[in-house]
Amino acid sequence: MDEAAGIEMILPVTPKEYSWENGIKVNVVSVEGLGDLHLAGYKALDKRPIDCMFPAQDYPFNEPGTNLNPFTYVEQIEKWCQSRTKLRYIVSGTPLNACVIIESLKYGEQDGSNDIYATISLRQYQPLQTLSVDKKVTETVRSTETAGVTASSYLIVKGDTLSAIARKFYGDVSLYGKLATYNEIKNANLICAGQTLQIPPLSVL
Repeated sequence: MDEAAGIEMILPVTPKEYSWENGIKVNVVSVEGLGDLHLAGYKALDKRPIDCMFPAQDYPFNEPGTNLNPFTYVEQIEKWCQSRTKLRYIVSGTPLNACVIIESLKYGEQDGSNDIYATISLRQYQPLQTLSVDKKVTETVRSTETAGVTASSYLIVKGDTLSAIARKFYGDVSLYGKLATYNEIKNANLICAGQTLQIPPLSVL
């Protein structure tokens, strides 16, 4: 069913069977010492082929109102496929009512009767949604970026000075004294190569 255009297509011959699958994706993570762990992911979208027949003859099993020109159905399905139209796939008498798009249509004749046999490949459709980001997380990231902090610790190398390190991480050489105090360095002019320096967020200094 094309809800936007108000077009409903009832398959002229009821397919002999139908199926549908609902579920989630399961991510497998290998952890040393524990082995494989299965983590529940998000909704998995179904992919479903429908085998059907578009008759050119007035068979007793045709649905009422069947159009005996099979290419009427073929052309409409191709149009929906090429225009990426979102459709409703409904199976009468069941709860199945899914939003789908047509991925492909394969069709042809089998017996010289002019009847068309087709396979319609459907893919379940889900619109792209904007992820909601927690405000506190966003503010924390923004604060960190503004402060210029790119690491939680720093290994001092030969030639380093606290003022140079303060400029590197905070963009302000005058903070070298506060950085020394935070790291309990009594003499800000005396640091040693190989010493690990803690680099806190600017708001902590």
